[in-house]
Amino acid sequence: MSKICEVTGKKVMFGNNVSFSINKTKRRFDANISKKKFYIAEEDKWVTLNVSAKGLKIINKKGISAALKDARAKGFVK
Repeated sequence: MSKICEVTGKKVMFGNNVSFSINKTKRRFDANISKKKFYIAEEDKWVTLNVSAKGLKIINKKGISAALKDARAKGFVK
């Protein structure tokens, strides 16, 4: 499963683990992504999306149709 949210475009970030002695080693900050199914009433079909926690909040606020329309306009969803 790709670690990219299909609603917001959030993806993995990179940074450093910093120890007490200030040694730095590379690490990943993974996005909080989960696979969810949504029902689109206008098109009468189910859609499976990889969404972040922020993406779920956006879908709850705007609705799935508006969120998908914005995501398609930004190029996050096909």
